[in-house]
Amino acid sequence: MTRRFTLALLAALPASAHMVSMSTGELKIEGRRANFELRMPLYEVAHVKNPERALLAAIRFSSRGAPARLTESRCRETPAQAAYLCEAAYEFPETVERLQVESSLHSITVANHVHLLRVVRDGASDQAVMDLSFPRADLRFRPATPSEVAFQQITAGALRAAGGAAPLLFLAALALAARTRRELLALAGAFLAGEILSCLVLPITGWSPAPRFVEAAAALTIAYLAVEILLLPKAGHRWAVVGVLGIFHGLYFAIFTSTSGYQVRWVLTGVAAGEILVLAVFAILFARLRKLLDTLRPEPVCAGLLLAVGLVWFFVRLKG
Repeated sequence: MTRRFTLALLAALPASAHMVSMSTGELKIEGRRANFELRMPLYEVAHVKNPERALLAAIRFSSRGAPARLTESRCRETPAQAAYLCEAAYEFPETVERLQVESSLHSITVANHVHLLRVVRDGASDQAVMDLSFPRADLRFRPATPSEVAFQQITAGALRAAGGAAPLLFLAALALAARTRRELLALAGAFLAGEILSCLVLPITGWSPAPRFVEAAAALTIAYLAVEILLLPKAGHRWAVVGVLGIFHGLYFAIFTSTSGYQVRWVLTGVAAGEILVLAVFAILFARLRKLLDTLRPEPVCAGLLLAVGLVWFFVRLKG
């Protein structure tokens, strides 16, 4: 039974390990009418049944409690951009002064899917980031205060830092790989430094890595960390290796900030807070269960699991 459960877990993790699952949308409102454009990566809709209807049904607009009526729509694949594009027209019962949006895209794609929505009305614009944690947004078309901006973007960064099986598994491995509290601090600091470096340098290079590349790279970092723990359990300077791995993980946050238009400083503040909190929870959990874990030889067992997941995830993304 245990072996079957483990095999099922290994098979399921790569499917749920989308690290980069993101779509963008733009709604242009003129009086009672609005035009909407939804852009989704092709690999996100590969398993969605009837995507032309399902994707637009997963985004709902309303104003003052009255839902907008879909008047026309069309969707098509754009292979040159590796995207699935939907265009739709809506009509509201009255002129839109305040907009409510609800997204359930995470329920038809993957649980950690993020939808970045930009809305334009009479020259004013507003935006929202919606996912499983925040599926609804209320747009008022007024400039946000500095504190509102900071809170929204820090929260978004924290949620992105632990928004799926892959980040949580990697952070658990870091906590397990640390042999002392001091080493845990060094690993965490090096990992964060690598992510920060990636976010700061990538925009300067002008390179825009494909989401599939970022996912494959993240999968290989998980597998490499597993090899490090298995073959070099007493290796020194592990923080340097973790710092390099952090550079690859930072590519996701670089993509997120450039796509959303969020400020790097606030997003990274949230990322740092989220990752430190998760690492602290794992460290406390492992410390309290140390006697039991020592009996089960946790490092080789977990490292083997980590290696298998990383390799399977890499080949699944490479093949897909």
